[in-house]
Amino acid sequence: MDQKTAVRQLKELERLGRGKPMRLAAEGWKEEWQTLISILMSARTRDETTVFVAEELFSKYKTLSALAGAKPEEMSAIIGPVNFFQNKTKYVIALAKVLVERYKGVPPRDIQKLIELPGVGRKTANVFLSEYGADAIGVDTHVAYISQRLGWTNHSNPHKIEKDLETLFPRNYWSRVNRTCVRFGKTYQSRRRKDELLDSLKKI
Repeated sequence: MDQKTAVRQLKELERLGRGKPMRLAAEGWKEEWQTLISILMSARTRDETTVFVAEELFSKYKTLSALAGAKPEEMSAIIGPVNFFQNKTKYVIALAKVLVERYKGVPPRDIQKLIELPGVGRKTANVFLSEYGADAIGVDTHVAYISQRLGWTNHSNPHKIEKDLETLFPRNYWSRVNRTCVRFGKTYQSRRRKDELLDSLKKI
């Protein structure tokens, strides 16, 4: 796979993913901590569900300090619709506490410091960073599947996929990869239709 072909394929994926308006979990938050927590909760959960739940959560706990002092059972009652909500309840409270105590309420913009935070993996950290203008590629299931199907990578390990994509794409395209693949993946729910379109991109 050469770089020019990959960029053309990415641009076509962007066009195909403009079919219906949607808000991704990382988008539209006033505070950076809200963005990070929403991305954390979105793991293995639909963005539509995550956004709804996050709005409910942030309307009850309007500050990071309030979130840090939340009672687990009360938070769980709110974020119940997201998958693995019990674990995410623990992570969100612990994350809020660390951000308040160590970072004055502002998430760090450093990948290593981010992945040291409770519940924050490499994908969450990269999606967060790219939302705020950094050159970063968050590898989720959409990115992994599309990258493998189009021949951008031969790996299944997310970190190895990330490194392959960083090598393949110019740096100024990195932040576009995740949101482009997610929008495409959510626009075409049928696996058969999705595969047909991806296979057609191989001819570009």
